[in-house]
Amino acid sequence: MLKIVVLASGGGTNLQAIIDSIEKGKIGNTEIAMVISNNEKAYALDRARNYGIPAVCISPKNYPSREEFYKKLLLTIEGVSPGLIVLAGFLVVIPEIMIEKYKNKMINIHPSLIPSFCGTGFYGLKVHEEALKRGVKVTGATVHFVDEGTDTGPIILQKAVEVKQDDTAKILQRRVMEEAEWEILPEAIDLYARGKIKVREKRAWIE
Repeated sequence: MLKIVVLASGGGTNLQAIIDSIEKGKIGNTEIAMVISNNEKAYALDRARNYGIPAVCISPKNYPSREEFYKKLLLTIEGVSPGLIVLAGFLVVIPEIMIEKYKNKMINIHPSLIPSFCGTGFYGLKVHEEALKRGVKVTGATVHFVDEGTDTGPIILQKAVEVKQDDTAKILQRRVMEEAEWEILPEAIDLYARGKIKVREKRAWIE
């Protein structure tokens, strides 16, 4: 059984997609061991508790330094010994020590087709605003492993989504969620649980 820890800062829609996929059998041999948020008001925590999943808030505001916050975060994660960490809209920079410890065992969902509209500062509506400003006809979402850079780790899955002429950033954000994020994030977790993902020469291969 693959134990995963999900980190989220907001509403937890991707968390819900994971929960639903586990219940429907789309993700096999997997359980959510814990949900962690840096935001005590994050609805992701409520979603977890509604399903009996342990949920905790670990906020930088409650620690004297960023180092102490990171230490608590890492100790909490280590306490459940996860086989995979899933960043599902987690708006906190991941410390290098955590990246090293969970190398190729931590994945992130990003709302664009990397390498477009990604990197420092590209999160939330900003990604979709920039896609519309640039006038792209196709956008989408990407699941990738987390490395020392920002959105630079090996790409696992991508799915394209059409951009329509009358789209606003919010409308496009919702379509990318529904048509891409909620599909490929559960799929990537299932592939990982089945041992189908291998990383060679900084590229992720599905076998």
